[in-house]
Amino acid sequence: MKLNQIKSTLIIAITTLSLGACNEKIPAPTTPPQNETELITTVKLIFTDTATNAVRTAYFYDVDGPGGASPTVLDTIKLKSNTVYKTAIYLLDDSKNPADSISNEVLKEGQDHLFVFTKVGINLNFQIADKDINSLPIGLSSYWSTGAVSNGAVTVTLKHQPGVKDGTAALGETDVEILFPCKIQ
Repeated sequence: MKLNQIKSTLIIAITTLSLGACNEKIPAPTTPPQNETELITTVKLIFTDTATNAVRTAYFYDVDGPGGASPTVLDTIKLKSNTVYKTAIYLLDDSKNPADSISNEVLKEGQDHLFVFTKVGINLNFQIADKDINSLPIGLSSYWSTGAVSNGAVTVTLKHQPGVKDGTAALGETDVEILFPCKIQ
């Protein structure tokens, strides 16, 4: 009889210990994973006329980022004909207070990012001015050269290309893509 009581007591003790171990909480990681997707709510394009230093801007603002609600601001890019503009792109996450500069992250991880500019129906050419540590283009800084008066659109796309960047748009995932109406006046 005592042997059965000892066995029962041992079984209860082992079960209790096992169940207690299952309830232990595993601590959450304290550092975010590498290449975590950032929320981009604001894209600001700043165009500086290389001849006169006159500045023009165009904004895109989408409070919740891709999907969800439609953007609340989508400016038309308006540029003078036959002009060269030094163009800077600023990316922000306005869901944080203060707003978080995603541009700094893109610059820091330049070897993993590429801005791609495509045009439709507009007399405009692009030349990327900044390069990553492997001498491949990034696109936070570029030159936009306008031609004759025209109307169309420009798509600004940020590609995320960790470990596969080769200077082309074919690889990687799209972090943000915006179709801006555009007028050369």
